[in-house]
Amino acid sequence: MLNKLKQLQEHHVRLGLISPSLLVIGFFLLIPITIVLVYSFLEPGTYGGVEWNFSLEAYKQFLFEEDFITEELVFNSAYLEIFGRSFIQACTATFLCLLIGFPTAYFIATRPAKTQSLWLFAVTIPYWVNLLVRTISMLFIIRDQGPLNELLMYLDFIDTPIKMAYTPFAVSLGLFYSFLPFMVLPLYAALSRFDMSLLTAAHDLYASRWDALRYVLIPNVSHGIYAGCLLVFIPSLGAFIAPDILGGGKQLMIGNLIALQFQGSRNWPFGAATAMILLTIILVTLYIFSLRKKGEQK
Repeated sequence: MLNKLKQLQEHHVRLGLISPSLLVIGFFLLIPITIVLVYSFLEPGTYGGVEWNFSLEAYKQFLFEEDFITEELVFNSAYLEIFGRSFIQACTATFLCLLIGFPTAYFIATRPAKTQSLWLFAVTIPYWVNLLVRTISMLFIIRDQGPLNELLMYLDFIDTPIKMAYTPFAVSLGLFYSFLPFMVLPLYAALSRFDMSLLTAAHDLYASRWDALRYVLIPNVSHGIYAGCLLVFIPSLGAFIAPDILGGGKQLMIGNLIALQFQGSRNWPFGAATAMILLTIILVTLYIFSLRKKGEQK
């Protein structure tokens, strides 16, 4: 009986401690998502906003359009192509961040303890500047008359400027630059807890560097890799500043599509429906990652 009372008291204490965070999550996350979900099932207002009439037109518009002559619904893949482009760009940014972030995190984790904080500071200090300012700065660097092209021409690597701005490459570069620390920091956290003597033991047992990396290092820091990939992939999927500025508006992605519905087109229900579809994709992605992680732990 006393044990049950003690457990009940501990439960109430834990509930009291986490209740402020639950209130914050409920107010700033669940309520806005509920509003967006409700708006996605309403009709668009004439000058923005919504008409409080239940409708599935926003979700139909995502996949179908009405033929002007027959007034029949015809399949339209335009929005699926935007989602596909966003997925490819997000995967590209995630791959680039992992490709650069892993050796960067390994380098920092293998430095003396006194200098590790300095290296982390060097990685994160550019991100103290606003994302918009950093993206515009990137545009100035890669434009036709920018310092990158001028340097390549000065070194006689190229004769004419390379067209980099307003291309898919520029968008990928912008996403990579925007979210690289999101990959480095969780990888560093995982690598800093890894026992480096295991790599020495692997080499003593005649394992090559590739075998030591594949069978010893990566399996032990896989949780950091998963966390970094998620932290880069999810915001890259919904990014709109890099596609808008570096892509010149020609590389439309999901975030730009949603922003246009609330600003230019003033079709709030379709913007809300697109946001809910994006949220569903993100939740499915998280669920798949969690299942894969559980499968590896068994």
